[in-house]
Amino acid sequence: MPSKVMSDRLLAVLPDDLRPQAAQRLVAAEPVLRRLLAGLYGERADFDAWLGKLMESLGALYSARPPELRALDAQRAAQPEWFLSQRMLGYCAYVQNFGGDLNGVAARIPYLRELGVSYLHLLPFLRPRAGENDGGFAVSSFDEVDPALGSNADLDALTTQLRAAGISLCSDFILNHVADDHAWAQAAKAGDAAARAMFHVFPDRDMPDRHERTLGQVFPQVAPGNFTHVEAMGGWVWTTFYPYQWDLNYANPAVFAEMAAAMLRLANRGIEVFRLDSTAFLWKREGTNSMNQPEAHQLLQALRAIVDIVAPGLLLKAEAIVPTRELPAYLGSAAAPECHIAYHSSLMAAGWVALAEQGTSVLREVIRNTPALPAAATWLSYVRCHDDIGWNVLRAEASADGSDSAARLARVARFFSGAEGSYAIGAAFQSTDPNAAHGSNGMAASLTGLQSASTDEERALALRRMLLLHGLALSFGALPVLYMGDELAMENDYSYLQRPQHAMDSRWLQRPVFDQQRWKHRYDVSTLPGMMHQALARLVRIRRRHDALAANAPRTLLADAPEGMLALARGERFLTLMNFSGQPQSYALQGAWRDCVAELAVGGTLVLEPYAMYWLERE
Repeated sequence: MPSKVMSDRLLAVLPDDLRPQAAQRLVAAEPVLRRLLAGLYGERADFDAWLGKLMESLGALYSARPPELRALDAQRAAQPEWFLSQRMLGYCAYVQNFGGDLNGVAARIPYLRELGVSYLHLLPFLRPRAGENDGGFAVSSFDEVDPALGSNADLDALTTQLRAAGISLCSDFILNHVADDHAWAQAAKAGDAAARAMFHVFPDRDMPDRHERTLGQVFPQVAPGNFTHVEAMGGWVWTTFYPYQWDLNYANPAVFAEMAAAMLRLANRGIEVFRLDSTAFLWKREGTNSMNQPEAHQLLQALRAIVDIVAPGLLLKAEAIVPTRELPAYLGSAAAPECHIAYHSSLMAAGWVALAEQGTSVLREVIRNTPALPAAATWLSYVRCHDDIGWNVLRAEASADGSDSAARLARVARFFSGAEGSYAIGAAFQSTDPNAAHGSNGMAASLTGLQSASTDEERALALRRMLLLHGLALSFGALPVLYMGDELAMENDYSYLQRPQHAMDSRWLQRPVFDQQRWKHRYDVSTLPGMMHQALARLVRIRRRHDALAANAPRTLLADAPEGMLALARGERFLTLMNFSGQPQSYALQGAWRDCVAELAVGGTLVLEPYAMYWLERE
């Protein structure tokens, strides 16, 4: 069916005043959307009928979009690089830990504004599975807020207040799976054939065993394997993560249509950014690890085309924890844009490696391998998050100098679990082999030595390490996101060991409740929370003043720094020097510079004390 017919199906649903704008967007995005969906589903006899219904559904969601959000769409479509500014700063938190509920989060908006936050990522707050739910990542309903955290009306009120404060709300949108008590799963267990087709179900172990030959395991200790026998389904259900998280079958076009509509309904409540969870796993193919398949990217590009038609003020963020060389695909191309933002997990992990090794060879290799960004796209930089630090994304960079990458990364992993005389206090994650490069858990303060420090000097060094990693995230050229509590130097939370449903998952070490007492001391530089908060806030304020630190400003890795240091030029007039070693390092400056933090003129040979950092502007 011609593209115009499909466009008309969408336009017919809209009121007259919305049609001209929608028609303009369709000219650019509808051919891309049709091409992508035809590539995925075009061989089906019912493809044209299905696509027509999809376009009608998109028209209805376009029409339902509130006027204030349509105005925001128009503003951002006219300035497509709005989120690349050096004034963008993210903050990530669990609702229950940060504010207790959605209304409690709203009460913390003044604090977020004080920090300079313009992007708030609240970890899963939709209705989760009853009982175990992977920290909310097993979603029972995409249309309801978790009753323990508030109501849909509370969500609407929060997004309105955040928007008024200049803060975009980011929500997780779990694309790969739903909970086993989601309505689709319940219907499938009751014998509904259409609902059963939303999932991958096998009558016996033949196909699961064939797939398992090439599949990895996400949680080998607590949830081994990728398939779960479900008696009510009369077979084996694909469950990449936990047995109660059923993978969706995107080879079925009904899954794509339902998930796109669910995302847009949430967008119409005022959510402005979606963290697309587990994007690498969306398409399954026998004989592969069923990760990063070409069709997974087609699905994401199709979602982006839908966003560009219905709600171009939205941002899509890919949660793809993959090696550096695989990252560009998640941003797409000029012909088929994909996500606006992609996590730069390699950069994050390489910063921690540099601390453990007191050398920057892996970090430099990551920066050298980081490709140029397409227009209106950015990396997301960070120090910690709710998940473990995964070291295996660095295999290529860790072996670039001829090293055994497995052994090298395993040493780093052991370092951050506190072995071998390390200052770090962390925990291994999902390790079945003591010599493997298992993941590492822990709050930044604990991993950088603050928790183990017994003297003022050790505490000062730990704070420097924390600021060094945050300085890298803030100055690299990305959208930096702070993790709740790091700005107050909060340490590991061991209370999870007393909760049976969490005790086997050490990721809860870095999921503490916001420390109100530390928060009260955030201005007192005689306290550790005050020292950390004030030093970090100063870096954020400096960053906001310098266009050279925008995500799309030029970045050059300078080769003349000693191995223990990293030197990054941002344009012609800004220089970041970072000492990742425990020994003083020297760097010869060319010309006259000004220290942006100390507000002093500097020149000649600059000596960086252990773990020190300088942000310099050319005089």
